Amino acid sequence: MKKKSGGAAAGQEINGQKITGQAEGTKNAAAGTASAQNPGGPQKWLGRPLFLQSAVQYLFLAFYIYVGLCFFFYVMWAIGYSNVFVSRPPSVEAFLPIGGLMSLKRLLLTGQYDPIHPAGLTILIMALVTSFFLRKGFCGYLCPVGAVSRLLERLGQRLGLQRQPPRWLSWLLTLPKYFLLAFFFYIVLWSMDVAAIEGFMQTPYYIVADSKMLLFFLRPTTFVLVALGVLALGSLLVPGFWCRGFCPYGAFLGLFSLFSPTAVTRDAETCIQCRACSRACPTRIAVHKKQRVNDPECLGCTRCVAACPVKGCLNLSVGYGKKTRRIPAWGLAAASLLVVLALFAWAWSTGHWDNNIPPEMQRMLHRDIQLFQHP
Repeated sequence: MKKKSGGAAAGQEINGQKITGQAEGTKNAAAGTASAQNPGGPQKWLGRPLFLQSAVQYLFLAFYIYVGLCFFFYVMWAIGYSNVFVSRPPSVEAFLPIGGLMSLKRLLLTGQYDPIHPAGLTILIMALVTSFFLRKGFCGYLCPVGAVSRLLERLGQRLGLQRQPPRWLSWLLTLPKYFLLAFFFYIVLWSMDVAAIEGFMQTPYYIVADSKMLLFFLRPTTFVLVALGVLALGSLLVPGFWCRGFCPYGAFLGLFSLFSPTAVTRDAETCIQCRACSRACPTRIAVHKKQRVNDPECLGCTRCVAACPVKGCLNLSVGYGKKTRRIPAWGLAAASLLVVLALFAWAWSTGHWDNNIPPEMQRMLHRDIQLFQHP
């Protein structure tokens, strides 16, 4: 039977259902979108991308809340507010991305790993490797800040505050993070040579940079409170306000993901142009126009695949050109977790996770830090 270009012909059967025109295709697409957003019936949980993404992301958020509490009690001990020793959790170095970027440059130029904050460098490498092979799987499934952003987004939806801006405005909102990324690249990659980086790494400030970061949030300035308030309000009103608009880390990973062999692919011959995939995309990618979704904003969440009413039209594939292989939608989440666990096991077993600074020296380096003002 002859097919129309870019869509299904009238009367064509797809998935055992007869498509009688664009209106029928749109109707089926709406049903597919509703099923993807509110899956039920016999569908397995692994086939629900929204549930899978939320489950993995919130699990990592819970882990980092635990890490944050452990780090708080460690700092209380280090500055003398408590006599109970709590080991410093290396995972907290995930919140030192600039230090990780400096360490990465030093590693590439000298072959030497950061001895002060090795976990921060390891976590940056985890994120880059994940993005290179698995799109922005780190952002889509593992980032705790992204999880908080999504919680605010869902709260905004429940309160009826969420508004989707026009596509041109959505595109403009993605630009600030690239300006921030360019600024940090200029400071670290262009302005600082290896001698400057190594000199900074030997300062007491760099050694206790994670504790300084905690102070930044426990004693915020008015500017910090206003900035956090704007970001929280923006996340309530606009989907992905922080991740799409202002996260330079996400911008960096998005550029790496452009080389990824993993992507959602679209079969133009069976596509009915219902646009259900584009409506389901949380980052507003025009999936219905692309043969291969190779976009720096793609999180690899596969919501577009679940929303498509035409079986086999959208698939998650690995490879380039004609040499591609389909993988299950949950495969990206599973592979992202495997990459992180494998690199963690390597770092822990080779001494690239904990800095092993003696507790007595840790306390000495924290002697000038006060988290609370005394009257």
